[in-house]
Amino acid sequence: MLTEKDGKLWRRYDKELLCIEAYGKNSLRVRATQLAHFQDDRLSALMEPEERGDAAIRIDGETGWIRNGNISCEVQCTGKMKFYDGNGRLLLEEYDKNRFRPNAPGEKDSALEIIPRTFVPHRGTDHYRLTVRFEAREGERFYGMGQYACPYLNLKGCVLELSQRNSQISIPFTLSSRGYGFFWNNPAIGRASFGRNLTEWHADSTRQMDYWITAGDTPAEIEEAYASVTGKVPRMPEYGTGFWQSKLRYRTQDEVLQVAKEYKRRGLPISVLVIDFFHWTAQGDWKFDPECWPDPEAMVRKLREMGIEPMVSVWPTVEESSENFKYMEEMGCLIRTEQGPRFGIKNKDTYMDATNPEAREFVWKQLKKNYYDKGIRLFWLDECEPEVTKYEYENYRFHAGTHKEAGSIYPKEFARMVYEGRSREGETEILSLIRCAWAGSQKYGALVWTGDIYSDFASLRNQVAAGMNMGLSGFPWWTTDIGGFHGGNIYSDEFKECLIRWFQFGAFCPVFRMHGFREPLVTAEGKEFRTGDAKSWKYTSGSPNEVWSYGEEIYEICRKYMFIRERMRPYLQEQMERAHEYGTPVMRPLFYDYPEDPAVWEIEDEYLLGPDILVAPVLYEGARERKLYLPEGSWTEIDTGTVLEGGTWVTCQAGLDRIPVYARKEVLVRIREGDTDSQK
Repeated sequence: MLTEKDGKLWRRYDKELLCIEAYGKNSLRVRATQLAHFQDDRLSALMEPEERGDAAIRIDGETGWIRNGNISCEVQCTGKMKFYDGNGRLLLEEYDKNRFRPNAPGEKDSALEIIPRTFVPHRGTDHYRLTVRFEAREGERFYGMGQYACPYLNLKGCVLELSQRNSQISIPFTLSSRGYGFFWNNPAIGRASFGRNLTEWHADSTRQMDYWITAGDTPAEIEEAYASVTGKVPRMPEYGTGFWQSKLRYRTQDEVLQVAKEYKRRGLPISVLVIDFFHWTAQGDWKFDPECWPDPEAMVRKLREMGIEPMVSVWPTVEESSENFKYMEEMGCLIRTEQGPRFGIKNKDTYMDATNPEAREFVWKQLKKNYYDKGIRLFWLDECEPEVTKYEYENYRFHAGTHKEAGSIYPKEFARMVYEGRSREGETEILSLIRCAWAGSQKYGALVWTGDIYSDFASLRNQVAAGMNMGLSGFPWWTTDIGGFHGGNIYSDEFKECLIRWFQFGAFCPVFRMHGFREPLVTAEGKEFRTGDAKSWKYTSGSPNEVWSYGEEIYEICRKYMFIRERMRPYLQEQMERAHEYGTPVMRPLFYDYPEDPAVWEIEDEYLLGPDILVAPVLYEGARERKLYLPEGSWTEIDTGTVLEGGTWVTCQAGLDRIPVYARKEVLVRIREGDTDSQK
């Protein structure tokens, strides 16, 4: 039975309750359940929309329609839904292959007996295994969905796990080339399949179906509508667009200050210096080890005098020996396991439960006392998937629910902890570097990166699609470990080539950040670590990873691109402001700005940095030229000043010291003005 109530279209048929409502400009929220009523929004990423929209509802017997601006939904007598744009063009329809189809004009019977929405109960609970199916369209392209370890920008043909892992971020929003955006508003473990014969969304354990859909004439309209209901990034702090220096790991306060002084002695621009893991006394103490960090306040003061912002790594892991473990255990602030001891969760440690408000409040108090009150303002929120042993999702339970039901929200709540803590201190330009995220994390200042990836050209190629898809998933703040994390030997010529190509790419990413676990491992005395040596993270580290660590040739190329980046920063700050105001991705595919050009929808290995800079990274070992496409208009290569007209393919020289980058004339003047030496 179809009814209209509170400006929403409702359908009750047997066990299923369906509700469709206007939810933001040109957008609809769709929910269904086989329970008596819908659940509250504690697991939802949707905020109250900036403008809800004005729904027009019509019911004609067993068929109903709801329209909100440029999108409408038809609910047929069988319960099947079809979505249309404002011109009546079909955008998306459910997959319904059922024999019984009375009064459904144009629909054919089928012996398959497959219905669009399948709720399979977990016996004895109020949870279901949910599958929702849509018709596939040949030629349709899908973008977004967070980042996965693959080089594909277009995800058509991909099956994606909906779960968080180290180097995998699941953001279940996709932008379709057919003119709509679709957000699966469900943090349950599951999968999304973009097949040629079927598009399917699946949740392993959930109480209800919940998704949001919008229609737009351009990708920008779709992205802005999505940002309006899931959140936009805060204003980017000025230091965020500069150069970030990091490695695994600086062991002492003196080492950090020596690195900072060397950057300043060489006249190199640097904005952020990162203090990585195991600077603490124990995991779960959340404080500096006084043996290696005797005076953090003095360190922070000296760094700020040099114009450098310090950042410290914060893990959610808790050791039994931590001074906070007993209290957190007693107060229910730790993740629980369904079977076995909780200390198998991560090595010999366990995790704080970031979905518990009391746990967040307690941990922030430790961060404030031991870091914030000593001058630290920037936090690197690592290990926040959480990286549970073997990803045995059925074995973990949070304050918010089981891992199967709620696991993907953990990183969002971890970012929320720091955002709300810093907000209470009166800050507004809040940024946290974080290894994982879910929809809505961006409004808590999440700057994401691609996790602990390998140091080779194959991983570099994956970064280009990852950065663009994260931008289209609502995350304009994105970065990557320049050079990759694992496996880069500083004495290897092969790795040096990979590093410099990555560095050039990194200079034209939203955030420009050097990081990695460089080989060989070294001792506190700077000697190479040998098998059999006593291994303690307190006294060992990866090899040096500063720009001068790889020889003079590599250093000069790095230096060149550091100053190009420095001159780009005013332009980047403008793009960051658009991200804050509208949700506009800073790094984006060419089709974002040129949707009417059919050629750009095929291009996956070049991108725009804002509207006026086009970047074509060199992604293969030994390559000294590359082919690229220029969209319409006049483009100038920043290295040579060569002016080319767009709408065509060109082949550009790409020696080791050169990445093909083209800019609009007015932006080029800003990038090229002034010489390098004047920037010291």
